[in-house]
Amino acid sequence: MEMLPFALLAVVAAAAPGPCDITGEAGNPCVAAHSTVRALFAAMDGPLYEVTRSSDGASSDVGVLASGFANATAHDEFCAELDCVISKVYDQSPMGNHLYQRHKLVNASRHPILVGAGVPVYGMWFDQGYGYHCDDTTGVATGNEEESLFAVMSGTRRQKGGGGCCFDYGNSENSVVAKNRSDGAGAMEAIYFGDARWMGNSGDGDGPWVGADLEAGMYYGGGNATKTNPRNKPLPYPFVSLYLGGREDGFVLKGGDATRGELATMYDGPRPDCKIAGTCERHKNATYTPSYQPMHKQGAIILATGGDESNDALGNFYEGFMVAGATTAATDAAVQANIVAVGYTTLE
Repeated sequence: MEMLPFALLAVVAAAAPGPCDITGEAGNPCVAAHSTVRALFAAMDGPLYEVTRSSDGASSDVGVLASGFANATAHDEFCAELDCVISKVYDQSPMGNHLYQRHKLVNASRHPILVGAGVPVYGMWFDQGYGYHCDDTTGVATGNEEESLFAVMSGTRRQKGGGGCCFDYGNSENSVVAKNRSDGAGAMEAIYFGDARWMGNSGDGDGPWVGADLEAGMYYGGGNATKTNPRNKPLPYPFVSLYLGGREDGFVLKGGDATRGELATMYDGPRPDCKIAGTCERHKNATYTPSYQPMHKQGAIILATGGDESNDALGNFYEGFMVAGATTAATDAAVQANIVAVGYTTLE
């Protein structure tokens, strides 16, 4: 696909409350908030992401317009030769959990989209071999602490047939405890989106489904890990809203169209039994007896990669945020309405 700079006029309007304002008011403050598309707090006026040119190695931050959307004009001016990568995705929360290079860096101008009333922005287009992470974090859940994760991804671009691990966003192993390798069942808690049928586990139909990557497996429900969860419906939309709620005693999966409608609950119940799943065995670097209940989360953050540094998946990413504690159904509904109001639109 030929990549051309935008020549569109951005509509400027006052920034509306962001999803992190909604969760914060509900008592679930964002501890990580990443997007190349928009501000996730109304008061956000710093940079969203950093671009770096291959021609001269120079870097520049891309900030927000008064509307709260990314300043694509500044992006295009700096990346006029289309040779930029996104070298950093800034954490918009006060915690400073920025996403840095883990594998290859995505082309900054590869994936133009529109939001609002025709405002140009760029999403992140991941091929196999690409990925980001934040190893040393602040405020992210560890152990069996509760957390809630939200993300907007694409349901029309994925590696079909279940191959490729793992298009994730969320909580993962770190280099201190697990040396960035699989530390066994329960070491991570991240949104997985795709159609991988790990050990026969699946949702309804052919996917893609929202799942929970809990390490040593992607789950679309709990209990018997090999059982299909017919409640977990495919999400084949250009833009999808995804939710993973990690409670002390189980997890919740929700998903829906990011451009309209409400979130549907795909699962709400206990975590899998790792004995049934066959994942209780201690991994090479395991620092505890693996289990999904309780969890053993380590608090690093990954994007488009697995906890063990797997980078065989592909997909698109637009925004993601992690909040403290378990959110309520009312909060989740308000966040979904906020995402729908963004007006995500493809150019293709």
